[in-house]
Amino acid sequence: MSAIRIPELPSTVHPADWTVDQAWASYRPDEHRLWTTLYERQTNLLAGRACDAFLNGLDVLDLHRSGIPDFARINPELQKLTGWTIVAVAGLVPDAVFFEHLANRRFPAGQFLRRPDQIDYLQEPDIFHDVFGHVPMLTDPLFADYMQAYGQGGLRALHRGQLHHLARLYWYTVEFGLLQTDRGLRIYGAGILSSHSESVFALEDPSPNRLGFDLRRVMRTPYRIDDFQQVYFATPSIEALRDVTLRDFGPLYDSLEHCEDVAIEAVLPEDVVLTPGATIQARRAADQ
Repeated sequence: MSAIRIPELPSTVHPADWTVDQAWASYRPDEHRLWTTLYERQTNLLAGRACDAFLNGLDVLDLHRSGIPDFARINPELQKLTGWTIVAVAGLVPDAVFFEHLANRRFPAGQFLRRPDQIDYLQEPDIFHDVFGHVPMLTDPLFADYMQAYGQGGLRALHRGQLHHLARLYWYTVEFGLLQTDRGLRIYGAGILSSHSESVFALEDPSPNRLGFDLRRVMRTPYRIDDFQQVYFATPSIEALRDVTLRDFGPLYDSLEHCEDVAIEAVLPEDVVLTPGATIQARRAADQ
């Protein structure tokens, strides 16, 4: 999602929706090679870790062809599958603009690629995070519907002053969500899928709690952006995730006004604990 502080609007950005030309022809050969390195490293790691919808999306869109993907090539296929398109943006965009894009089945993706020295970590989302991490899931009709419903809910949340609660839903699903399957937990969150180290940490490290998804619980749980996650929420299905966003959040927002946040590393008596965590990472973070 967008940052709280919005940068000055660049002169090359369309003032209505913050979009820019991807300028695919301007990518250098070394940038295409870096994309290929990132792509191959992640796909080799994600077999048996990513959910089927993501892996199927990678195959359908063929994101490995010709280095950095050209949105003009991808969009016709993506639109045919689920009605979504990718639009290029120069960086983080205002919340209202972000939600308006999602509500109209447009996914805003950064056009720049990280530097070689940032291969393992980059705080601001780049084209690898946005396109490799997010876009394959948009080929799945159920997840595509979820993202549109989230955008529509975001526009409503802005008017209610409830963006902080809705941002937690995005964080713990779209960015760092896990899926329960008959073969065990699988990854569908883009923040994990685009991270070499967190793809392993999210499923295999003993530190974090892995809990069953509960909308109210998720909205009560803050998050950190500068460390591995200390709790992951696993949904029973993408359909269940979509269905939960089709409800009226108004009564839930009202009830949350009287609830305290839940500590990130906490486990409540009513939580469904899929994997209890040793919270090693949480204690380490607290000591820093």
